[in-house]
Order: sequence, then structure tokens, then C-alpha cells
Amino acid sequence: MPRSLQGRLGLWLGLALAVLWIVAASVTALIARGEIEEVFDSALQETAQRILPLAVVDILNREEAGISQRLAAIRAYDEFFTYIVRDDQGRILLQSHAASPADFPAWDGTGFRQTATHRLYSDEAVQGTIRITVAEPLDHRAGVAREIQMVLGLPLVVVLPAALIAIVLAVRASLAPLRLFRDRLAARGARDLSPVDGAGLPTEIAPLADTMNSLLSRLDAAFEAERSFAANAAHELRTPLAGAIAQAQRLQAETRDADAKARAAEIEATLKRLTRLAERLLQLARAEGGRLRRDVAADLRPVARLIVDDLARIAGPGRLLLTLPDGAVMSDLDVDAFAILMRNLIENALRHGQAGSPIEVTLAADGTLTVANDGPVLPADDLARLTQRFERAGPDGAGSGLGLAIVRSIAERTGSSFGIRSPRASGASGFEATFRVKDTKPDG
Repeated sequence: MPRSLQGRLGLWLGLALAVLWIVAASVTALIARGEIEEVFDSALQETAQRILPLAVVDILNREEAGISQRLAAIRAYDEFFTYIVRDDQGRILLQSHAASPADFPAWDGTGFRQTATHRLYSDEAVQGTIRITVAEPLDHRAGVAREIQMVLGLPLVVVLPAALIAIVLAVRASLAPLRLFRDRLAARGARDLSPVDGAGLPTEIAPLADTMNSLLSRLDAAFEAERSFAANAAHELRTPLAGAIAQAQRLQAETRDADAKARAAEIEATLKRLTRLAERLLQLARAEGGRLRRDVAADLRPVARLIVDDLARIAGPGRLLLTLPDGAVMSDLDVDAFAILMRNLIENALRHGQAGSPIEVTLAADGTLTVANDGPVLPADDLARLTQRFERAGPDGAGSGLGLAIVRSIAERTGSSFGIRSPRASGASGFEATFRVKDTKPDG
């Protein structure tokens, strides 16, 4: 049984049509055969009644009685009806040119008879002294019946394939809205949970589409609640974290106890890591819930310069090497989203790259952003999990484990491509991340 609905409908309708046609043809053939039997029996009887008077005149006018005579054919033809005329003693007085006495049994009265090979009709005249028997081969009737069956069956060979094609086309046309619905659903991105337009769907399928859209709405509401909670929690943590950091710094400044000052420094470092984690959660919520495409394209180069200049103050002079094209790099990607992904990639390189080695940041004219740093080669298993949430590359657990996950989320929601590799393309060591903006628009 085909798995597709189109295949099943085509198969069952085709089988039903074939069975109905065969049944109708068989019934028609049976009825036609019965009618043919009646027609041929009537022809046998009429032939006997027409020939018998002529034979009586011919026999009675003979000068000698009991003479057998075979009629000669005027021209060659297929003689389906043969006959013999006999007297009451069984002597043959007259016979057709193709008649064989062996095909005619002994006289047993008037009416219809049938042997293994012939259908016969017998009649008599002159008080039973002249008797005629007309025979027809059963093969002739069977041949006519086969021709009728062929006439009824040939359309099955010709019409049935055409009907099957018409059924397949009709079913395919009927299921076109379902295929369109499937294509719309398949074209959705991983983060797109908006309802799918089900206009034109058959009434049998429409409830299923409505149920699926209802499920998508509930999932979207659940995910939105999670994103809102993460964003609100991270936002609300900013003020108390800033206050706690200020208190830790004040404690360090006011205490003279070396142990208390060390503990206050540890508390400050922990609170700063928590602050960075809250910032990453806000960025993740922005990447997963905000609008990442704009109606108007903007040049990405000023954003790249701003981010590199900002991080260069932290990294130190000569640590970040920015390469930009001469022409504008136009894209409808939201500039805030581009700044978030670029900052995360550079901070990831600063945190995990080899200390003191330069980090190459390149924005190509086609919208490809590449961030490469030197360092040890990462195993393939580590690369495969680095874009997952809260996965860290170093054994010390430094970082939030969200930077590359945020970049991947932006790439998925904008239809862009994002990949990481180790070693980098230009060397035998290090790490390289590449983000290719989709639908980059040319300058002007």
C-alpha cells in the first residue's frame, strides 16, 4: 500500500474502476451471448424451413427415387450452416457442399439438438418421409462470443490507463492545497512558530491544520514566556548586582583585614561574572525573541569599527586587527543584532585565544564576518558542542558558555550561515568563526 494519500486514492479508485468495468463487461458479454444463442437458433430454424420446401419439390420431381445429391458451390465461401436431407429410411437425398454426414446424428425427431461439436435443428415434411437437419459448428458461436468479449475488453486496455492518469491528475489537483500547506510549513525557520495559512484546504484536512496552528500558538506562547522571564530576570538583576559590587568594593576600601579584603575581592569577581551572565541572557533573549531584520538596509562597517574600538581598550593596543572593504557593506540585518554577534565572537577570541597573540577581525564585501585567533587546536568533539548553551571550551570553565550559542541563534533566525573551525584557515593552529549574512545588499 502506498504511503502517500495521493497514491492510495489513485490505487483504490483505479482498482474500483477496473473491477466495475470488468463486472459490467462480463455481465454484458453473458447477456449478449444469450441473445446470440437465440439469434443463431432462429437462423437455424429459418434456414431449415426455407430449404425444406425447395428440397421437397426437387426430390419429388426426380425420375429415380433414393438418389443422393450434393449441391455444388457457385464460388468459394465459408459455410457456417450445413444441412442434409434424408428420407424416413435414413438415406441422404440432398446435402450442402460442405456437409459431412459424420456431423449429423441419427434422426430422433424434430427440434433442436446439440452434439459435442455442433448445434442442430431438424424438421420434416410429406408425412415424415423427407427430413432435414441443419447444423452449425459450436466453434462459430464461440468465435462470435470471443469477438464480443474482445470488443468489450479492448476499451479496458485503452480506457483504463487513460482513466488512471485522469484519476491521478484529479487527485493531484485536489491535493494541491495540502502540498502548498506542506511547503509553507517546511519553509519555516526553526524559530518561526506563527500560524501557517491553511486557506483552500479540504474540509477533511482543515481541522488538522487548525489543530497544528493551535499547537504552534501554545508553543510560541510558552517560548515567549521563557524568553520574557530570562530577559526580565536578567534586567532586574542588574541593579542589585551593581549595588552588591559597589558594597564589595567599599568593603575592600574600608577594611584593613587582609583576609576580609581578599574575600571581598572574590565576592566582587563573582558578582561581575554574574553580571556578565545576566548580560548574556539579555542578549540571548534579544536574539531569540526580537526582530532581527529591518526594512531598510544599513552599512555594517561603522558598527564593526565601533565594536572593535570599544573592545580594543580592554584588549590593549595592537591586539585587534580589523580589516574592512573599501565599499559599503549593506544589509537589512539589525545593527544591534550584528553588534551583539560581533562582540560575542571577539570576546570569545580574547578569552580563549592565546594570550598576547593578535585577533584578526575581517568583514568582507559580501557580508562575511570572520574572527580568527591563535591557540591550540580543538578536537572535533569539542567543536561540535561549542555552539550549545553553557558549553565552555576551556577546562577552567571561564566564560558564560553562551557567546557562540547567541551567534548561532541569530544565524538561525535570520537564515544566515555560521560555522567554526580549528585550526583556522590561514594556519595550522588556532580557532576561526565565520558568520555569513544572508541577503546582503550591494552599495547604492
